[in-house]
Amino acid sequence: MLFNSYEFIFAFLPITFFIYFYLNHKRLTEVSKGFLVFSSLFFYSWWNPIYLPIILVSMIFNYGVGEVFSKDKFTKVSKKTVLWFAILSNITLLAYFKYMDFFISNVNYITGENIGLYHLALPLGISFFTFQQISYLVDSYKGETTEYDFLNYALFVTFFPQLIAGPIVHHKEMMPQFAKTRNKVKNYRNIAIGLFIFSIGLFKKVVIADTFAVWATQGFDVATTLNLFEAWATSLSYTFQLYFDFSGYTDMAIGAALLFNIKLPINFNSPYKALSIQDFWRRWHITLSRFLKDYIYIPLGGNRKGEFRTYANLIATFILGGLWHGAGWTFIFWGFLHGMALVIHRAWSKLGFKLWTWLAWLITFNFINIAWVFFRAKEWDDAVKVLGSMFSLDNVVLKEKFVTKLSFLSHYVDFEEVMKISHDGSSSLNWLLGAFFIILIFKNSLEHIKYNDSKYILTKVKAIYFGFLFMLSTYSIYTSSHTEFIYFNF
Repeated sequence: MLFNSYEFIFAFLPITFFIYFYLNHKRLTEVSKGFLVFSSLFFYSWWNPIYLPIILVSMIFNYGVGEVFSKDKFTKVSKKTVLWFAILSNITLLAYFKYMDFFISNVNYITGENIGLYHLALPLGISFFTFQQISYLVDSYKGETTEYDFLNYALFVTFFPQLIAGPIVHHKEMMPQFAKTRNKVKNYRNIAIGLFIFSIGLFKKVVIADTFAVWATQGFDVATTLNLFEAWATSLSYTFQLYFDFSGYTDMAIGAALLFNIKLPINFNSPYKALSIQDFWRRWHITLSRFLKDYIYIPLGGNRKGEFRTYANLIATFILGGLWHGAGWTFIFWGFLHGMALVIHRAWSKLGFKLWTWLAWLITFNFINIAWVFFRAKEWDDAVKVLGSMFSLDNVVLKEKFVTKLSFLSHYVDFEEVMKISHDGSSSLNWLLGAFFIILIFKNSLEHIKYNDSKYILTKVKAIYFGFLFMLSTYSIYTSSHTEFIYFNF
């Protein structure tokens, strides 16, 4: 079930909301939690019920390991051994569904064999609920989880706003909120703010991201050749599609959770305003960055074992982060690029050099845009096609009215095929300029409503604004096909 569908907006969400608070009103708190778990599992299995047993078995296994840690009775097997066994079991489950065909393909390529592929469909959210449960295991191992009740644990894992694509949350962030008595009563302030944030996210997804998706798909998957302007339009279209798609999902998840008086951690904070690659990863998919830092980078040694080891740890962490996003060499290379960028940034910072703010932003944004090409490309050839055209002057194509104005460049650029630019070129340019304006000038949705300010009150003007966005978005759903959020594929 998609957040951007009528089934979710007008059926699942309101029905779940009213029944949950009705049960709490009748003081049936355990029943209300059980209902929310049932609703979340229904939401998860809407696409394909065949994968429901996977998440159930995963929850039972990890809950059982947490119970073992809570009793702290180890004789023949050490506590650390149990932790490593549990982590490897989770990773094996993820690897089987997500990486088996990738592994077999590479074995076939290296050995010349023809081992058959499994063609397994990736269970929704498996990367997210696997990482979330690994963090729970580590926290339990450290004694940082204080409650061991299966119903609560199931709610922690399956809570539908963050089940499919995050944020990746800690047990201690979520369960105290569900336990608070005041959170079991409808809070009309939270409802209003939650609907406002949800509506902004819905608008980002169905109006902005899905518009850019058309141009990105055309450039990456359909066109066989691109001129320079089409190549840059293609790369920037995906850069903005991904931004508004993931930002939209994050807003909708936060807004939906707030209806139930649950505050999810901020997972997206205007990352394209970043002035360095380090700043970018402090703003983009914040909870994933936190997970990679706490459970991969620091255990590898972090920055405690010298500069060379620090650089190696950064690169290794981001290669694994790239592999987490997808089973393909393009994802691995994307992670390697970001790891190398962080190494260069760290070395540059140690030398004490500083760039002008505008230049720092320009370098950071263009690096991110170029790296996204590998993230989006289905094959190496697709990435080469787009990048090759982005940096080639052999196929520059302009509208006729620009040719005379730029005639002084005729010695360097071939203007013979000036009319071959696509008919919607000016339209895509307007959208791209508008996207730049939004990401650089506007506040993000959580800044608008001062998410961490418990005294913030939604004004009438913003309420009208929310209503307008909501109506426009629901109309856009009606006039276009529903599209999945990009991070559903990871």
